[in-house]
Amino acid sequence: MRRARGITQLKLAMDLNMNQNTISRYENGTRQADYHTLIMLADYFQVSIDYLLERTDRPEFYK
Repeated sequence: MRRARGITQLKLAMDLNMNQNTISRYENGTRQADYHTLIMLADYFQVSIDYLLERTDRPEFYK
C-alpha cells in the first residue's frame, strides 16, 4: 500500500513518529507490528486491520 500510494518509508515513519528502519523491518518480515502499531497503520491508510493482516482482500472497515 505504501508504495502504491507513492509514500516513502521515511515519510510514513515521520508521519507515524516511528523509525524508518522499523518500517523497513515490517515490510521485509523481520519484525511484526504490535497491536498499537497495527491500529496506527490501519488508521493512516484508512483500511481495516484484517486487510493489513491479509485476512481479507477488502480494505474497507466494517461497522
